[in-house]
Amino acid sequence: MPEGDLVRVRHVLDAAREAVGFIQGRSRQDLDGDRMLNLSLVRLLEIVGEAARGVLAFLRRWASRCRMEAHGRHAGPSYPRVP
Repeated sequence: MPEGDLVRVRHVLDAAREAVGFIQGRSRQDLDGDRMLNLSLVRLLEIVGEAARGVLAFLRRWASRCRMEAHGRHAGPSYPRVP
């Protein structure tokens, strides 16, 4: 995995851990009544989403490459192209 994608995974984990830390011992009523908590969690979820989107792009490229390689191995005989 490229270094940039590893950084994105770390961002996902860091933001998710921080969000969990913010809500430990809190109730839904706390979330509804504390605007700062609410906005903080929304921002952390935005960070998770933005970072995950970048990682998903890498995984899509990787999966596509794997499919192409698998297709090449199982496609049968290869015939030369006719111009």
